[in-house]
Amino acid sequence: MANWTTSDIPSLHGRTAVITGTGGLGFEDAKALAEAGARVILAGRNPSRGAAAVEQIRQLTPGSDVCFEQLDLASLDSIDAFAKRLGDSDGHIDLLINNAGVMTPQRQETADGFELQFGTSHLGHFALTAQLLPLLRKGDQPRVVSLSSIAARQGAIDLSDLQSTRDYKPMVAYSQSKLACLMFALELQRRSNAAGWGIRSIAAHPGVSRTELLPNGAGKWSAAGSARRLLWFLFQPAAQGALPTLFAATAPQAQGGAYYGPNRLSETRGYPVLARTPLQAMDLGMARRLWNESERLTGMSFPAAPLRITKPYQLFP
Repeated sequence: MANWTTSDIPSLHGRTAVITGTGGLGFEDAKALAEAGARVILAGRNPSRGAAAVEQIRQLTPGSDVCFEQLDLASLDSIDAFAKRLGDSDGHIDLLINNAGVMTPQRQETADGFELQFGTSHLGHFALTAQLLPLLRKGDQPRVVSLSSIAARQGAIDLSDLQSTRDYKPMVAYSQSKLACLMFALELQRRSNAAGWGIRSIAAHPGVSRTELLPNGAGKWSAAGSARRLLWFLFQPAAQGALPTLFAATAPQAQGGAYYGPNRLSETRGYPVLARTPLQAMDLGMARRLWNESERLTGMSFPAAPLRITKPYQLFP
């Protein structure tokens, strides 16, 4: 795994990948997968930005098979429509990268009344994965990669106030949402293993990378947005930040139930390695309660599977 880069990605010809988010890390993921020969479906809210991303990838990689599909993760109706379109047009999906997210905005709600960060980053991807599960199960050694963050280390799941209605603090809500993404990835692997879905679920985080997520969420002139603009040299390029995700998505040695991040400076930058999983992410009881509550909130359910107690550190082939 030493200094793994996109040049180590194996041929992906014949494989179909769905990536949420058209800019930053999502764009880098899509470009790298298209270069390796995958058919790439780039999903996002903004059609003009999506079309621009697709055109740029096609220019960089002539002959690449990449397209845009509209998807708003802050709307369960949009997720349902997206999944139905893919079900009508695609026989299978081999790779789903749950990448899109929102970071530290003023408190807002999704179309379904969820706090925007938790509703988009976790509940939206939870519902999307549930909807696409039949297509994934028809894929060739399918993988689901879910994006967390080093902010998950400070995260806590508050089941009594998941929507942060009592006391909204943007960074606290963000940390909870990214911890939820990590716990979802680990629990999805446990359930896939128990039910025989054949899906390899893996988590990843990008360290501290130069993307538009932070300034777009907090505002260009906020303290966070100003830090992004003025202290740009502290942030690694988005292409470097995408490497843990791409490793999880394509490397033969990437293990289900694992968590990957950068290898240097407390996982803020570098090349992909196994990341440190926060203790709270390995709480099996909380993971199952969060899963059940996510099913209730979204109205989405995964096939029932007998669950067994699994060591939190166990990795699945």
